[in-house]
Amino acid sequence: MADKQAVTRRRFLECGGAAIVGAAAAPTIITSSALGAKGKPGANGRIGVGYIGCGRRAGGLRRLPKEGQIVAAADCYLPRAQRAAGQKGKAFQDYRKMLELPEVDAVIIASPDHWHALHAIHACQAGKDVYVEKPMTLTIREGRLMVQAARKYERIVQVGTQQRSQKANRIGCELVRNGAAGKLHTVLGHNYPSPWECRLPGQSVPDGLNWDMWCGPTDVVAFHKDIFTPRANPGWISFRPWSGGEMTGWGAHGLDQVQWGLGADDTGPVEVWVEGGKYDPPTFTEPGPRRKGETVCNKPKILYRYADGVVLKLDNGPAGGATFVGERGRISVDRGRCQSDPKELASAPLPDGAQRLYVSDNHMGNWFDCIKSRKLPVADVEIGHRSATVCHLGNIARWLGRKLKWDPAKETFPGDKEANAYLDRPRRKGYRMPETI
Repeated sequence: MADKQAVTRRRFLECGGAAIVGAAAAPTIITSSALGAKGKPGANGRIGVGYIGCGRRAGGLRRLPKEGQIVAAADCYLPRAQRAAGQKGKAFQDYRKMLELPEVDAVIIASPDHWHALHAIHACQAGKDVYVEKPMTLTIREGRLMVQAARKYERIVQVGTQQRSQKANRIGCELVRNGAAGKLHTVLGHNYPSPWECRLPGQSVPDGLNWDMWCGPTDVVAFHKDIFTPRANPGWISFRPWSGGEMTGWGAHGLDQVQWGLGADDTGPVEVWVEGGKYDPPTFTEPGPRRKGETVCNKPKILYRYADGVVLKLDNGPAGGATFVGERGRISVDRGRCQSDPKELASAPLPDGAQRLYVSDNHMGNWFDCIKSRKLPVADVEIGHRSATVCHLGNIARWLGRKLKWDPAKETFPGDKEANAYLDRPRRKGYRMPETI
């Protein structure tokens, strides 16, 4: 593998948002100061990590393996970046400046959902390995571009669906995939609410916050603390401009387990539809509890069909997983739990020659291991993209209120111009995505 090419600050700043995404001279390989030849650890054995987005979720991702060290942080709210960087690290308001640092070997992206794609693609182009929080994307099109960037620039990209590194979840999905519940016919998922609309009144922008940068690819709206905070009253996770609602928030966990249990990590459902009328989201014009919107936005119910005939119903399944229903009984997988009915299904030994799943007991540790080995991680970018796609399909079905056919190979709705218009979203000038990487 070649040494990483240099990236100049001028090039990052002049190109702005998405213009840099398609640049032919983008860097490719990790810094040789931290990793030696052919991706092996260098002499100091340390991997320098930078954070993009330093809010609530980033705080939960600061416990790095012993070979990791925090060397930089970037956040549009500069005081947050300064706290995250600490006394020894460098703090930035513009993440592109941080990506120029040779001491940054890998980045952890914990920014709001509407920024994930550009942050990850730019990091891959800058030769950094990536840990990106879930949901990986805001749209289906973003996911495919992120996969292309990871592959083209030979980056290790781990998605923060950490249940892939929990033993009970892995055992449950192994049992399902090896027929412990018999031939499957139904999967029961959770009825996740879709996002609603936002017209909150404006407030004063806090000192040190670049609000225009926070809005990024989306239209600039007036600042409000209950937009800026992820889960507040109600917070950006509930609003359509910046998120897919809890359909992508918690759904990125639960529907990822559906994909894992069904062995669909490189594919997805072929149909999606709703029971009931067309989705009619409310518009919040003043702060209010999330429950107020969620009780309206989980209707109508969503159903999917996979190519083998298995039907996924978003109804009363566990929020962090799903219940797999087969001819012999049920196996339920949730966060750190595997249960069954009858009970003996969950403790049944796997047969000789059983299909075994990737073993990871530490999600962040798995990412670091793969940075050194250059092997794909347990929640690789393709897996994250496919799982997020299931979430997005559910939202699109609610928005259109009708049955949709989905081609998971071409990632389009065949012959459906109206539905295909939802594969991506408009972006502000300077933040647009390319057609291909």
